[in-house]
Amino acid sequence: MKLVTYLAEGKERVGVLTADGAGVCALPYEDMNEAVAAGLEAVEAAAAKAEAPVPLGSVKLLAPIPRPRQDVICLGINYMDHAKEAEQYDKEAFGKEKPIPIYFSKRVTRAVDPEGDIDSHPGLVQRLDYESELAVILGKTAKNVPADKAGEYIFGYTVLNDVTARELQTAHKQWYFGKGLDGFTPMGPCILTADETAFPPALDISCRVNGEQRQSSNTRLLMTTIPEMIRELSSGMTLLAGTIVATGTPSGVCMGMEDPVFLKSGDVVECEIEGIGVLRNTVK
Repeated sequence: MKLVTYLAEGKERVGVLTADGAGVCALPYEDMNEAVAAGLEAVEAAAAKAEAPVPLGSVKLLAPIPRPRQDVICLGINYMDHAKEAEQYDKEAFGKEKPIPIYFSKRVTRAVDPEGDIDSHPGLVQRLDYESELAVILGKTAKNVPADKAGEYIFGYTVLNDVTARELQTAHKQWYFGKGLDGFTPMGPCILTADETAFPPALDISCRVNGEQRQSSNTRLLMTTIPEMIRELSSGMTLLAGTIVATGTPSGVCMGMEDPVFLKSGDVVECEIEGIGVLRNTVK
């Protein structure tokens, strides 16, 4: 299934896309957090009883989880090629001797919708960057989960753009402020449920800016795998149902360029993951 949150007749609704992607059927949940908590089997049963679809073009797609229950957990420097370009940009900020996972959180008051705007924060940010990422959504509370059981805890996947203010990220020596500004978490266009792809997923991931290809990789190249990250995180903290984990970005970001050209107002950023879709946003 592909699950969405959408606006119809002034009301936010949860829905499931039709097989051809042209329509959406409403589901009986107040929001996506409630649907995730209900579990995949319950959502599948509700989808089987859903009323006739309405054309997707007649509604507005919102971020699939507009208001996450908690900050998004993120992995930094989780593709080898991105590790190399990051270290070249700022060795003090990004260099590391061994591949120990870098975890940080990304504050999200409200996720940015597909086709929504990325706030460029003029006057505060000059080095605005994109990061196309696969985001994992947990379907049930996880604590002390062994790696070989991690797949049982996943509800689905979506596309997340980990928008970053590079000068704030590096100046503060930690990443919370530089990655947590308002409008820095575009997400969508849908949640691909976990049963729709092999685990762990090996999906093509890319990013385009104004139609120019910037990133192109595959999620099988994650340095810290999804089973490993769930095992490690859940060994010391309780991960609630609905927790979103962004798994890192491949090379090709602005700061990796020999002569970096950062995002500016009017730029259109398209993050795409195979099987999920395109997350398209405009810098304002």
